[in-house]
Amino acid sequence: MNSLDWAVLIGYFGVMVAIGLWSHKRVDNVSDFFTAGGKMPWWLSGISHHMSGYSAVMFTGYAGIAYQYGVTSFVTWSLPIAIGIGIGAKLFAPRLNRLRSRLHVASPLEYLKNRYNIPTQQALAWSGLLLKIVDVGAKWAAIATLLSVFTGITLTQGIFITGAITAVYCTVGGLWADALTELGQFIIQLFAGLAMLFIAMSKLGGFSSLWTVWDKLPEGHTSPTAGPYTVTFLLAYLFIKTFEYNGGMWNQAQRYMATDSPRSATRSARLSAVLWLVWPTVLFFPMWVAPLLVEAKKPDASDSYALMTEQLLPHGLLGLVVVGFFSHTMAMCSSDANAISAVFTRDIAPVLSKSARTWSDRSGLLAARLSTLAFLGLSMALATQINSPTFKDIISVVIKWVAGLMGPIAIPFMLGLLRRFRRSGPTAALTSWAAGLLAFYLTNYNFDGSVKTDVALQYQVALPLAISLVLYVAIGFIKPEDTPERDALIEQINADGDGPTDGAGVGAAAVPRQKSGPGMPDTGSTGVVEGAKD
Repeated sequence: MNSLDWAVLIGYFGVMVAIGLWSHKRVDNVSDFFTAGGKMPWWLSGISHHMSGYSAVMFTGYAGIAYQYGVTSFVTWSLPIAIGIGIGAKLFAPRLNRLRSRLHVASPLEYLKNRYNIPTQQALAWSGLLLKIVDVGAKWAAIATLLSVFTGITLTQGIFITGAITAVYCTVGGLWADALTELGQFIIQLFAGLAMLFIAMSKLGGFSSLWTVWDKLPEGHTSPTAGPYTVTFLLAYLFIKTFEYNGGMWNQAQRYMATDSPRSATRSARLSAVLWLVWPTVLFFPMWVAPLLVEAKKPDASDSYALMTEQLLPHGLLGLVVVGFFSHTMAMCSSDANAISAVFTRDIAPVLSKSARTWSDRSGLLAARLSTLAFLGLSMALATQINSPTFKDIISVVIKWVAGLMGPIAIPFMLGLLRRFRRSGPTAALTSWAAGLLAFYLTNYNFDGSVKTDVALQYQVALPLAISLVLYVAIGFIKPEDTPERDALIEQINADGDGPTDGAGVGAAAVPRQKSGPGMPDTGSTGVVEGAKD
């Protein structure tokens, strides 16, 4: 990188900070900070949902998969995500929006204390928080790895630079800042991705390379499934991503909650699904043809895309593509930070502290910003250890840990929204969660803590979710725990119509007052602790 590339990169960082400062004016309370006050346009929510779904791991881990195995990187990754979001556009998106518009919650998990009970809510909140620290740590490590290729700075320095910039705009402007910066990042990535596509084509014979280059690539490069990414893995990944990208990892749920109506949330999801179907093919083509252009130095070829951009792009464009790397990572990490802050301040803190149950708008905002900073700091610290024997490498953390552990957390949260699972109560939720976590450990590790090498990847990531799903459904039939209060809550989430009901909407019964559990005050009809409503 020369001075022109650095100018592009520094200019990008400056714009991100400026957007955060401008967004600060739109944040008056925790509802604005976590759900944009329900005022986000559907198209902005859709772009934000798409951008918050992937990071610089796309240009390291998945670039390595594309280099080694070809088009399977698309078929077994972004294609199932697009299909899963399309499925969730009607199944989950409008129901998640009604959590905010009808139950007046600011955190995706806030409804769980009445849907199940407080122990269930806390189990999902704490386990999800710890998982996201690991997940975001992998994202910081990925972008720092790329930065080190271009600039020569250390991994720790790269993590600190990207984390510090992200911390400024996402703690000042909340979800508004996240969404607006993601829009800017999408535009930047659009130009950077197209530039890389056109230059790669020009090196291989022009536009015709789109169909003439395939017989020059390594054998099997056009196979839809290859290596460990088998048909079974594809089906398992579709199963997993349908839950994860429809709200199972919380940050995507916030995008649906932030729109003004369930209909807008559905439109948002459909836009994101189309983007996932189309845009990754533009990004992947240079990665697929990379074996003809560069020779990867790392065994997993995770440096192939960085080497290709460094060798092929002129200065200025190189800086723009590096900005594109940053844009994806900062989009995902900032959205995760906001989601985790929402869960901590709205779900965990009120259980730990009596004063947190009666926070004023000012105190709630301060707590939200401080918890965002704490989460970013912890994930950045963990990122410096991402290549240790415990985590092995970046791609194993993202694919194995996140995909394998997400299911047991997402199943009770996501299926708890649907009428057909109303019989599944706290026993089903907690049992399925615990059994799923245990299944992940047993399929990945021996009793002495050493890593298992004789279990296929698709079983390592799919079995925990499958076991959680079976137990959640089965226990609901064996030990039904539906009550009038829980049924009324589910009806509010499922009743048709876009407007708020406050317990009396079309076809919806009021949610009666019920005890929240030991150490917590009663909750009102919305399920939100009195004195802490939006």
